[in-house]
Amino acid sequence: MSGQDSDKPSEETDMSTHPFDLTGKVALVTGGNGGIGLGIAEGLAAAGADIAIWGTNADKNAAAADRLGRHGRKVHTELCDVGDEQAVDAAMARTVAALGRIDGCFANAGVGSGSKAPFDQIATEVWRRTLRVNLDGAFFTLRAAVRQMLAQGDGGVLCSTASVAAIEGAPRAEHYAATKGGVISMMRGLAVEYARMGIRAHSILPGWIKTEMTSAAQGNDAFQEMVHKRVPMRRWGEGSDFAGIAVYLMSPASAYHTGDTFVIDGGYTLF
Repeated sequence: MSGQDSDKPSEETDMSTHPFDLTGKVALVTGGNGGIGLGIAEGLAAAGADIAIWGTNADKNAAAADRLGRHGRKVHTELCDVGDEQAVDAAMARTVAALGRIDGCFANAGVGSGSKAPFDQIATEVWRRTLRVNLDGAFFTLRAAVRQMLAQGDGGVLCSTASVAAIEGAPRAEHYAATKGGVISMMRGLAVEYARMGIRAHSILPGWIKTEMTSAAQGNDAFQEMVHKRVPMRRWGEGSDFAGIAVYLMSPASAYHTGDTFVIDGGYTLF
C-alpha cells in the first residue's frame, strides 16, 4: 500500500541527526517518582526531553525532580491521584502551562493486587480500588493527553504500563490482571483510532521488577529463588531497564511503529 493520508502529520526520521535525540520534546510520566516510572523518566531526560512527573507523594516527587534535573532538562511535578477525573484534567492543564505541550504520555501509575485471597474471596472494594487506579486512572490520563495532542495538531506517543499478568494465568490476582489486560486492549484501540492524526500507542509489559510494589516478594527467600530459576537472565529487572524502550517509542526512529506490546521480563514468559 502506498500514499499518504492528508490529515496525518508527517513524521520522518532525519538520519542526519541522532535518531534518538528528544531535544524539544515533553514527556509526562505518571507514577514517575520511583521504580519503572522513574527509569522511564530518566531515560527520556537523558535523551533531551523535558519531563512532567505526576505522583501522590510530595517527597518522592521532589527527590525525582532533583535527580532528573541533573540532566539539564526542565522538570515539572504534580501531586495527582490519577483515579480522580477532575484532578487529572487540572494536573494536565497545569503541566501544559508549565512545559508548553505534551509529546509523550506514559500512563505508568498503578497499584498491586492488594490481596492474595482466592478469587472467590476477593472483596468488592479491593476489585474497585484496583480498577480505579490501574484502569480508570489510565483512561483519564490518556484521554487528557489525547485531547492535548489533538489540539497541538502534530501527533504524539501514548504508552501504558501493563504487566505480564495480563497474558499469563495470574491466580489470586485476577483483579490486577484484568486491569492490565484492559489497558492493552485500550492501547490497541487508540493505535488504530488516532494513527491518522500521527498519534502512536503502545503497551509495556514488565515481568518481575524491583519496585515498592514487589518489596514483599523481594524479601521472601523462597520467592527470590523461584524468580531466579524462572528468569533466564537470572536477575530481577530494574527501573533503568525501561529507559531504552521509552526513548525509542518517543523518538522519530519509531515513526511507523504503533499498537505493539513490549514484554520486558528477562525472558520470564518464554521459560
